Amino acid sequence: MKILITGTSRGIGLACAKKYIEMGHEVIGFDVTESKFTAPNYTHMIVDIAKELPNIEGVNVIINNAGIQEGPDVIDINLKATIKVTEKYAFQDAICSVLFMASSSASNGAEFPEYAASKGGVVTYMKNTALRLAKYGATSNSISAGGVYTPLNAHIMDDPNLMEQCLDETLLHRWASAEEIAEFSYFLTNVNKSMTGQDILVDNGEQLKSNFIW
Repeated sequence: MKILITGTSRGIGLACAKKYIEMGHEVIGFDVTESKFTAPNYTHMIVDIAKELPNIEGVNVIINNAGIQEGPDVIDINLKATIKVTEKYAFQDAICSVLFMASSSASNGAEFPEYAASKGGVVTYMKNTALRLAKYGATSNSISAGGVYTPLNAHIMDDPNLMEQCLDETLLHRWASAEEIAEFSYFLTNVNKSMTGQDILVDNGEQLKSNFIW
């Protein structure tokens, strides 16, 4: 299958690229920076998804992973550019699945205001995509991850006290690895055939955690 993944230079996007290559698929990766990852079935393209997109025919799976946490372009990149990628490549006969990397912030409103708003928009757009992909027999879902061990969170991971505070906010006292999110991604896009229009929360019980006081 031909897999298109945005944001493949590091973190979850890179882990996904490696997973799909391992499973024997052709992967095309978009990023604004070069990648050190090379493989016979991997093509890395320098693409700013907020600008002009290359013509690619017959994409079977799209993983909308590229995004930023803060700055003036959060809505433009996280939401508008994600819509742009999906509209260009998804709605054609070869499509099998589209996956969106949302965030636990999409449902609890935590973190930076524009970031939370952009990810909430991604989840809603995912559902709209599911409605329109149904005629192709294709699925559309999203993953809302909580804490993930990626370079984007290095400022937390490198501070033992801050890291412990974050882990204490979860039921399982852990974060997910990028490779674990890649496993979820593969299941949702290449194994799952019946679930569509759903947002999957992967946060180690952070939103569920509460102290019951009677």
